[in-house]
Amino acid sequence: MSVVQTENLNIAAFDHMPSPEEIKARVPMTVPANAAVVAGRKAVMDILDRRDPRVFVVVGPCSIHDAEAGLDYARRLKKLADEVSQTMVLVMRVYFEKPRTSTGWKGFINDPFMNDSFRIDVGMERARKFLLDVSEIGLPTGTEALDPIAPQYYGDLISWTAIGARTSESQTHREMSSGLSTPVGFKNATDGDLEVAINAIISAAHPHSFLGINSHGVSAITRTRGNRYGHVVLRGGGGRPNYDTVSISLAEQALTKAKLPRNVVVDCSHANSWKKPEYQPLVMKDVAHQIREGNDSVVGMMIESNLVAGNQPIPADLSQLKYGCSVTDACVSWETTEEMIRNTDAMLRDVIGKRERRA
Repeated sequence: MSVVQTENLNIAAFDHMPSPEEIKARVPMTVPANAAVVAGRKAVMDILDRRDPRVFVVVGPCSIHDAEAGLDYARRLKKLADEVSQTMVLVMRVYFEKPRTSTGWKGFINDPFMNDSFRIDVGMERARKFLLDVSEIGLPTGTEALDPIAPQYYGDLISWTAIGARTSESQTHREMSSGLSTPVGFKNATDGDLEVAINAIISAAHPHSFLGINSHGVSAITRTRGNRYGHVVLRGGGGRPNYDTVSISLAEQALTKAKLPRNVVVDCSHANSWKKPEYQPLVMKDVAHQIREGNDSVVGMMIESNLVAGNQPIPADLSQLKYGCSVTDACVSWETTEEMIRNTDAMLRDVIGKRERRA
């Protein structure tokens, strides 16, 4: 009797994927980019440790699909970052991977040509090049870690990492976060549950051992030291926002009960704005007002922003894409972004230095 095949029954092909080492050789780190990454990480860590009274703001497109428009955005953001540096550290939101409830475009790495060719090898190299270019402009970058292998390819160019609402409960992502070299923000679950994020912070702070790959692309037992820079990101959920003073107070109490630092980041988008980008300025204004009134737990905010307001479907003819407009969630325009950031800077300028600092 012959042996019946029992594996790879639903696998169509295994295509070659360059190793992290190969991709990094093609797109090597530079001194200016490295300086921006190191400075960005230090700034965010100092804010989380309360050595820096400012807040960090992760701001940028819902997803990157056009490198040219993305770099246009980055250059504008760098000028704005320099302008408001007394009160805020601006981190460019650079999201390459998009989680999907069912189907849809999965992002720049998975399908860089936006035509279902799924050239992940090309997407990974282009993603690294984009991060390098943004870093050389002098901006720190933040991204969502979705694929547990991807950080090996470009993690050296990231200053802040988010774990999304759909993956904060995932053991794989908690283990991965324990080994990341950046601070990690864990979002509350889509139903609004905060305990998921708090448990994730606790888990990621401890050492873990798990199956991964090394820089040569070879399977390896990955052993981590633990990441003490986990923190909560409030993004709303369960049919209501959670950026109000009561919700933030409850988050503070939950963190204290868990013996964790009272570090809270507020996502001005998603359920906190009912997925209506025009509400994001109202959320940011409310949070800035809480800081002005003495709140010392809010250490950061997130904004979904692009050159052009709104979003657009991906057309069959990609030449018809509107420049600088999101192909995923709707964003606020660049002009609105400038107004939001400048208004927040004005609200915080005379109070930011009074926030609690630690030696």
